[in-house]
Amino acid sequence: MKIDLVDSPQQELVDFLDNKIVEFNRANREINERYPIAVTVTNDSKKVVAGASGETFGHWFHLSILWVSEELRGQNYGSKLLIKIEQSAKDRGCKQCLLDTLNFQAMPFYQKHGYQIAWTQENYPLTGCKYFMTKDL
Repeated sequence: MKIDLVDSPQQELVDFLDNKIVEFNRANREINERYPIAVTVTNDSKKVVAGASGETFGHWFHLSILWVSEELRGQNYGSKLLIKIEQSAKDRGCKQCLLDTLNFQAMPFYQKHGYQIAWTQENYPLTGCKYFMTKDL
């Protein structure tokens, strides 16, 4: 056996390793299916100008992204997107939501919507913070 360090692995190797963990997890956990979900705001030209996405998994909704373009910020679109995607996750049977946000992003916004900090990763990636937040839906 030989152990090699691969400084710049090819995507094929990363995908292979990722698939091996997915295979292991699927063989050992009670539920395996993850269902993507997204909501968008489009302008008159059908261009996406805001949106949110994530996946539902058992009783959990993982909110991965909530983005609002500069020209729409401060006009309540973030709140509308969050409420819409949370309701859709609840309709799928989700009872909790998990998300993460960085110290320069939207922690106060999420707190305003009932999210609580479950864990803080200090010094991420150097001097900032990453907040893992949850909410009962």
